[in-house]
Amino acid sequence: MSKYTHLELNKDVSTPSGYYSPQKEVKLNFNGREVLYTVSDAVIESSCCGASDYCSVQVPGYILGWKAEKNDKGLPVSTIEPITDQNTRDVISKIIRNNENIILTDFW
Repeated sequence: MSKYTHLELNKDVSTPSGYYSPQKEVKLNFNGREVLYTVSDAVIESSCCGASDYCSVQVPGYILGWKAEKNDKGLPVSTIEPITDQNTRDVISKIIRNNENIILTDFW
């Protein structure tokens, strides 16, 4: 099990080379379970390879406890089970690609 902290949507999060902004959280029904994934926009402003912007998806995993607690900053925290099976990851990636039209998908 892992803990996932829900970030504020549409609010920039600074990174060393730019920032990203979580746009939405999605609960995807998959084989009788719910999978959490987030869609974000990212901007790279200062890196050795130049500037860029792109959309990406992060998949923390199966939802075990939805926003069951809050962290010290008052942000909701969910309990997540990471998805480790590669075949399952491939199927979920394809579903997300079809739903969001985003290729870059990162699993915890």
